[in-house]
Amino acid sequence: MPRRFGWLEPNTVWILARLGEQHSEELTVVHPFPFSIGRKVGCSLQIPSKTVSGHHADLILRDSRLFVIDRESTNGTYVNGRRLKDASPVDEGDMLQFADFAFRLKRDTHTASPINTVCEDVCDQALALVQFDRLMDKRLVTPHYQPIVRMDNLQPIGFEVLARSRVYGLESSGALFGAAAKLNMEVELSQMLRWEGVREAVQLPQPSELYLNTHPLELARPGLIESMHQLRELAPNLKITLEIHESAITNCRDMNRLRSVLKELQFQLAYDDFGAGQNRLPDLCTVPPDVLKFDMSLIRGIERKEADRVKLVSSLVRISIDMGVIPLA
Repeated sequence: MPRRFGWLEPNTVWILARLGEQHSEELTVVHPFPFSIGRKVGCSLQIPSKTVSGHHADLILRDSRLFVIDRESTNGTYVNGRRLKDASPVDEGDMLQFADFAFRLKRDTHTASPINTVCEDVCDQALALVQFDRLMDKRLVTPHYQPIVRMDNLQPIGFEVLARSRVYGLESSGALFGAAAKLNMEVELSQMLRWEGVREAVQLPQPSELYLNTHPLELARPGLIESMHQLRELAPNLKITLEIHESAITNCRDMNRLRSVLKELQFQLAYDDFGAGQNRLPDLCTVPPDVLKFDMSLIRGIERKEADRVKLVSSLVRISIDMGVIPLA
């Protein structure tokens, strides 16, 4: 089945995603309107099957809303399992079924672009959104473990768990969280990545200490502490350090509560990307972490930096050590 990509006004793309494992990458953009579905040649979406009527159904825009209309098809048009009798409004997430062919309705919004512009980036992005549902449902992520080593002897003392997948369009961490942001699922993705990272690590012959990331939104929403309890039940003896991005440290009372819970669970606390632009030295004193991770903008190429940059980093390292906090580059 061909894929068609285009733009709708006002800057909204409606996408039909064919359901079924073998059809996970088949997408059709609904454009132009009216958008016809049927068996005969000339339909906007041609489905060459005897179960589908020649002109089976239409998708139309009415007062900026999307409607599906059955065209007296033999085997029916269904929305979320209900057979249609009249025109029915549909929205993102609805399941549309034409005879025995099922699709999930997706929507994406972009900045203004010419109608009918074919753009590979848009194709990949639309596909990524559809693939994200499958990735979360089947947990199709592959944890990668980046070594953390001591500077004096270069021996590994732990690993940071990084997010990767083999799903097309969602291979990198940036792509994963980019798709999650469009679906408001950053927290769910972050929790799932931590779980899979720990689940695989406990099966290793000699599991080492793990550094697990959080998403900044997790500190503003419920569920983070509960997820920590679940991880401890999954791995009762594993050494774990939880990383909190310094930009998310906005409430010292909440951070103190989180630190207390982590201590009870025998987790360590790390502040991530320290020095990336926020002034968090007062918070460092009020709620000191176990580990302070310096942002790469301070560290990368430091051997070529001016003397003032070296002095700054050196001072911050000394402050960390004086406070009993481990500095991590």
